[in-house]
Amino acid sequence: MYTEGCRLLTFPLDLTKTRLQIQGEAALRQHCPRTAYRGMLGTALGIVCEEGPLKLWQGATPAVYRHIVYSGVRMVAYEQLRDVLGRSEDDRFPLWKAAIGGMLAGAVGQFMASPTDLVKVQMQMEGRRRLEGKPPRVHGVYHAILKIVSEGGIRALWAGWVPNVQRAALVNLGDLTTYDTVKHFLLRNTSLQDTSLCHGLASTCSGLVAATMGTPADVIKTRIMNQPRGPNGRGILYKSSIDCLIQSVKGEGFISLYKGFLPTWMRMAPWSMTFWLSFEQIRKTMGISSF
Repeated sequence: MYTEGCRLLTFPLDLTKTRLQIQGEAALRQHCPRTAYRGMLGTALGIVCEEGPLKLWQGATPAVYRHIVYSGVRMVAYEQLRDVLGRSEDDRFPLWKAAIGGMLAGAVGQFMASPTDLVKVQMQMEGRRRLEGKPPRVHGVYHAILKIVSEGGIRALWAGWVPNVQRAALVNLGDLTTYDTVKHFLLRNTSLQDTSLCHGLASTCSGLVAATMGTPADVIKTRIMNQPRGPNGRGILYKSSIDCLIQSVKGEGFISLYKGFLPTWMRMAPWSMTFWLSFEQIRKTMGISSF
């Protein structure tokens, strides 16, 4: 409940991040040569002034659906993998095992939740489409799903799943692995106890590392999911995530892969702290051992 509240409260940062990631897209310059470049605050204020303040939460519903599926699957998967991979003789969970477990858990969770991410991205771009004089693409979650399936079949719901899974694997490598590693490092090498202070410090590190590692793949994912599609349901601008990566770097420079990093980190940091503090407290209340 607390994590959902934090996610909804910071959702405007997610919308701002998505708009920034699409801004100046090299593959679209031939169609929209004049791009109004805005920073994070300029983009957010532009949405409020041009589309209305409530549009800052456009796409929040599929985002909640995505979080329920993604977080539930990844946490269960990580703990199962941690048990399967096993700890060392001194009860440590080696970094390389934590990395493998985190990436696999994130990949599985995101693959399951990928359709909700696709709907979220398309809904988040509706306001910009209307300002550009384009007809509405989707009118809600249910309509978006029906439209995607009618144009490309069930498989179309997983459009962009490759960069999406890649992003989730990297984010979880940063989030789960960093939290697990930093927390137990602090417990072993400092006087800190297994309390909220230790959990807060570990989650602060995990949020920063996750945002840094996941943003490039997030940019690619957003662009592939938002691109127009032909009659066969295939993307028009990019052939694959590698093609999108090459076009973005070649046309906009390497820094384009970090478009939207600031709102990504500003959103991920408080969410990560809220999630881990709540998660640890719930485990303690239920009599389950600390993570």
